[in-house]
Amino acid sequence: MRILVLNGGSSSLKCRLDEVSADPPSAPPAPLWRKNFDLDAGSLSAALESVPRPVDAVGHRIVHGGSLRQPARLTSTIRSAIAREAEVAPEHNRLELGLIDVAARAFEVPQIAVFDAGFHATLAPPAYVYPGPYEWLDHGIRRYGFHGISHQYASRRAAEMTGARRIVTCHLGNGASLCAVLDGKSVDTTMGFTPLDGLMMGTRCGSLDPGILIYLIRHRGYTAERLDHILNRESGLAGVSGISGDMREILKAIDQGNPRAKLAFDIYTHRLCVGIGAMAAALGGVEAIVFTGGIGENCAPLRDAVAGQVAFLRARILVLPAEEEWEIARECWRFLRGPAGARRLDTLEGAIPQENA
Repeated sequence: MRILVLNGGSSSLKCRLDEVSADPPSAPPAPLWRKNFDLDAGSLSAALESVPRPVDAVGHRIVHGGSLRQPARLTSTIRSAIAREAEVAPEHNRLELGLIDVAARAFEVPQIAVFDAGFHATLAPPAYVYPGPYEWLDHGIRRYGFHGISHQYASRRAAEMTGARRIVTCHLGNGASLCAVLDGKSVDTTMGFTPLDGLMMGTRCGSLDPGILIYLIRHRGYTAERLDHILNRESGLAGVSGISGDMREILKAIDQGNPRAKLAFDIYTHRLCVGIGAMAAALGGVEAIVFTGGIGENCAPLRDAVAGQVAFLRARILVLPAEEEWEIARECWRFLRGPAGARRLDTLEGAIPQENA
C-alpha cells in the first residue's frame, strides 16, 4: 500500500511517500519519496504535483480534532469537526483544511485523519481537568495535549532501545511540548486546551499568568484578535530576542554578544528544565529523557545546558529524529487494514465522501 503523508506544521510542510506492507516496522525504512516545503502560497499544489504516482491513500496529521482522537477516514462530518477547532488551533487547522482540499483534488483515494491529541487520550482527569468552574468541562475546555504523534514515536523507540518504562519526551521545534510517558501511555503533557500552553516556543508564548491578559484587555485596549496574533506570532524566542523565532539565529546573535538573544535562550532553557522536572514528578521518577524535533535534534548547546541542570534525575539522554510522517503512515495502514477501514482499499470511495455514500 503506497501511503502519502502530509504533515503541515506551524512553519513547514513535510511530505513522505512509503510502501507500507504487512506488520510495518517500528523504525522507519527509507521512503519512496520525501520533501519538505516552506509554507508559501504555492506550496500546497506544488507539493502534490511532484508526488510520484500511484498513491493508494493520503494520511494527514490533524493537530486539533476536539473530541476526535482515533484515526478516522475523512468525511464531510470529520472535516467540519476539524474546521470547528480552527479557532483554538489557528496556526495548524486552517492549513490542514487546505491540505485536505488540495489532496482531494489531486488524488481520488481515501484520506485518513490522524489526530495529534490521540496519544494523550490516556490522560487521567487530574491531568486534563482545569481548576476553573467544573462546567467548563461540559464546553470541551480541558487539556488535550498536542505533538502526540511525535511523542508516541519517540517514547516507543526509546523504550525499545533502553527498556525504560518512565520516559520524558521533549518535542522541540517551532512549537514545543513535553510528555510524561509511563509504560507507553501519556500521563501528562505541557500543551493544554490549545497549542499555546506550556513551554516557551519559537513565536508562541507558552504558559503565562492569565492576569496579564486581563490587564492588557482592561488597561491597554487589547482585543481578542490582537492578543491571538501577539501570543501566537510575536512571543517566545522572537518576542524576547527581537530577532527571530529560529534557534539558529538566536545562537548566532549570542555569539555576536546580543544580550536579548542570550536572555531568550536562557528563558527557553529554564522553562524546559522546569517542565522536565514536572514531568518527572508526574511519573514518580524518570529513566530516559528524549530530545526530538528540529531544535531537540540539532541544538547541542541547549541539550548540554539541560543535561547539566537535570543531571540529578540520573536519566539516560537520547536524541531521536522526529518521525511523525512514518508514525502517521503506520496508523493509516492499521486503520485501512482493520475493521474500521473496511479492510479493502478498493471498496472505499473518494477522498471526502458523503456520510451515507
